[in-house]
Amino acid sequence: MRPLLALSTAIDQLNEKIGYICNLLILLSCLVSAGNAMIRYAFDYSSNGWLELQWYMFAVVVMFGSSYTFKRNEHVRVEIFYLFLSERGQLWLDLIGTLFFLIPACLLLSYLSWPFFMQSYSVGEMSGNAGGLIRWPIKFVIPSGFVMLALQGVSEVIKRAAALQGTVTIDAKYERPTQ
Repeated sequence: MRPLLALSTAIDQLNEKIGYICNLLILLSCLVSAGNAMIRYAFDYSSNGWLELQWYMFAVVVMFGSSYTFKRNEHVRVEIFYLFLSERGQLWLDLIGTLFFLIPACLLLSYLSWPFFMQSYSVGEMSGNAGGLIRWPIKFVIPSGFVMLALQGVSEVIKRAAALQGTVTIDAKYERPTQ
């Protein structure tokens, strides 16, 4: 179980770094938005590129922020039944839900979105707007974001399995295994 917990820790650390980048992108997006608005009103100049850059940053935050949010256990959950379960029952429900629903769905969505990216990349797709950005990099965010969420799902499965074995306990606030 130790090698799997080491893998889980590595995935958690990666998603923690991604979360930090997403937090910076939120700030950057606000600065770009404010700067674009000020320039538009002060100098009567606007750029589609800056507007699309905002959209791209938001897309990165949504797609990669999901794995960070899942890692922090701050995701949306239907807790009607969850709250009535024992701690062991909650571990089992998390384990089964992640293993049989989240991970397969993420991998399927990643697989299905890959051709969408590849087509854009192969033709060098550009924005239809004047001064717009290239499109394929942001389309790559879709499959890679789902892969990162699936990886975080693997980490959560490992932590839940270890907790069910009694190898670790899980810090409820941040979902960190503690020895």
